[in-house]
Amino acid sequence: MNYPNRPGQPVLDRLTSASIVHPCDEAGLRQSCCESRASRFTRVDRVACVARVTRVRVMHAVHVFRFPARALAAALCAISCAAALAAPARGPALPAADQDAAGRPAVAVNASAVAAPDAAGVVDPRRAFLLRDVFARTVTRQLKVPAAEQRAYANRLEAALNANTLGNLSGEYVALVDRNANVQAFFIYFRAAPADSWQIIGASPVSTGRPGEYDHFITPLGVFEHTPGNMDFRSEGTQNENHIRGYGQRDMRIFDLGWAQGERGWGKGGVSQMRFQMHATDPDRLEPVLGIRHSKGCVRIPASLNTFLDHYGILDAEYAALIDTGKSLWVLKSDRQIMPWAGRYIAVVDSQRKGRPAWAPAPGSKARAKVPAGADTAD
Repeated sequence: MNYPNRPGQPVLDRLTSASIVHPCDEAGLRQSCCESRASRFTRVDRVACVARVTRVRVMHAVHVFRFPARALAAALCAISCAAALAAPARGPALPAADQDAAGRPAVAVNASAVAAPDAAGVVDPRRAFLLRDVFARTVTRQLKVPAAEQRAYANRLEAALNANTLGNLSGEYVALVDRNANVQAFFIYFRAAPADSWQIIGASPVSTGRPGEYDHFITPLGVFEHTPGNMDFRSEGTQNENHIRGYGQRDMRIFDLGWAQGERGWGKGGVSQMRFQMHATDPDRLEPVLGIRHSKGCVRIPASLNTFLDHYGILDAEYAALIDTGKSLWVLKSDRQIMPWAGRYIAVVDSQRKGRPAWAPAPGSKARAKVPAGADTAD
């Protein structure tokens, strides 16, 4: 957004609103998301075969259905146990405190537990890679980047950092965006030491600036620092005249990267200032078309990626430093789990690809058909 309309009041965070206790929480089991009750019960027969004990629990729950609350809790928790038995082990192991009953990462990884020093008083920076599995399980829009491409983008990232005197950067997460029209991808990388190679945490589709219309910039190249000097804010979830929520649903975070020199995508071209931001987009109309150039110059990201970056403080190193001095920032949620390897840099590159790779597919015709006229002017 070139001229953002910042909200005047902070949005209530998730701890200041009334909470609803899930039946499985009462039984000591943690669920990352809730499905409808009907869908839970229709899956009983399918999951009961996983373990006989699970089948017995479900039958018992049905038998005591005259006590609806207890029966529902028992059935839900039984199904959770079935899922636990059925789910294969995958990804790096999280500390026990950071796993739910099914062995999956809990909704909020405990940053303190992950960063706890060993017997020698050392915190292994390789624990930063634990977020790979959390990313894989919580970010709904992902790109499966082949190993060779991961290395190629690691090299592009290193070249961009070297060009900005950041060649020795390590020990913190870094974001990378490929603005190329045939890719439109976002990556998170990490390395523990300068001598190490950059390793991927996860990747998602994005939308960057689409030239050809007035006030549309080509997303600028370079390395941008995420700092409280350009304070972030949160979406109010309001619609514009085209019924588009340009910043996404209410409470999504806008990562403000400040003023940047952007190439104008209209008229005779040239360069002028634009407000460079990274943010979610309309979840119904525009998120399905991530993967093509569609913004006015900002980087549009999936809502689940926005939440991941926000909750784990992937780019919040300078925000965390400000909090450590005793300052209070309303834009940071009270239940955040900022990782000790939080970073601050977003690099934008152009891979110069002439064709679209299979791992970065373009959105289909059905998704494009839902985009109303003027929707690309939302940011």
